[in-house]
Amino acid sequence: MKATGIVRRIDDLGRVVIPKEIRRTMRIREGDPLEIYTDREGEVIFKKYSPIGELTTFAAQYADTLYKTCGIAVLICDRDAVVAVGGVSKKEYLDKALSKALEDIMQGRSLYRYGGKEHEGKIYPTDEEGNAFVSCAMPIISEGDVIGCALSLCEEGKRRESAEAEVETKLITAAASFLGKQMES
Repeated sequence: MKATGIVRRIDDLGRVVIPKEIRRTMRIREGDPLEIYTDREGEVIFKKYSPIGELTTFAAQYADTLYKTCGIAVLICDRDAVVAVGGVSKKEYLDKALSKALEDIMQGRSLYRYGGKEHEGKIYPTDEEGNAFVSCAMPIISEGDVIGCALSLCEEGKRRESAEAEVETKLITAAASFLGKQMES
């Protein structure tokens, strides 16, 4: 554990303020759920809670199945990082922080499709531009809250035919909807 040198007092309602610098660094936003852990030495640890993290094994199997049956590279993300990968290098994407553009897609709560025009900017899933960009993305919504995103990737220099793109869109939309429903049950 790393000491920050910041000290905060608990108020009369039992609240403590997490400093803005720490919230920004850890990407903690207003309304984000935090898990609270304690140990025998008296340490209290706050950890960002990822609802989709509960489905990591299931999401990984789902992404892998989509890749094996349809040949579509798939990523499943929570609100901050990639949690499951199918069809691309796990080392390149797994547990990597999401790009600002992908976070904006999730905040928009609607389907994103790459238009395929050269002048149109490509969105990459992480801040590190790799050899694949987001082809289709759909936020995962559970009980009215955005908890993550299901997305497909397209390799640089490749294009999907319109029929393939339509099937891809339906598969990604179904994946996001299905994972959202799994969180509700």
